[in-house]
Amino acid sequence: GGGAYGAAKAGGAFDLVRFVQQPQVLARIVSAIFALIVFACLVGDGYSSQPENPQLFCIFNHNEDACRYGIGIGILAFLACIFFFMVDIYFPQISNTTDRKYLVLADLGFSGLWTFLWFIGFCFLTNQWSWTRAEDVYIGADSARAAITFSFFSIFSWGLLLTFAY
Repeated sequence: GGGAYGAAKAGGAFDLVRFVQQPQVLARIVSAIFALIVFACLVGDGYSSQPENPQLFCIFNHNEDACRYGIGIGILAFLACIFFFMVDIYFPQISNTTDRKYLVLADLGFSGLWTFLWFIGFCFLTNQWSWTRAEDVYIGADSARAAITFSFFSIFSWGLLLTFAY
């Protein structure tokens, strides 16, 4: 049934199978995996060096901000997914409607903000990749494309979380 912010009564036994089958939980897991992929691609192969110069540079048009932005929103999105995953686990146990309200509003606000930030990240990484010269990328082109692709997918996964929070 209905009730205050998604549950009729607080309490009850925890059922892992039923919990994992919830659409919100599945969307959160997918969002965490996408964030982890973006982060891992940029940390693993997002920086390169030229044979004559051992100094590392970001493969996105030598723009360090592009790599930092992708890594930053990827880490924060992954940590937020873990936090809200824990909130999802304990949410049925919370009986205070004010606490429930603030948790739902935090999820709504964060999901909305991160949907927007993933859109900005996708546009920023795509723009910088389009200006990257092919001779500057010795390795890491596939990782750069994967970071762009999963940034795009993250827009929709976080938008889905936004919809579920609403």
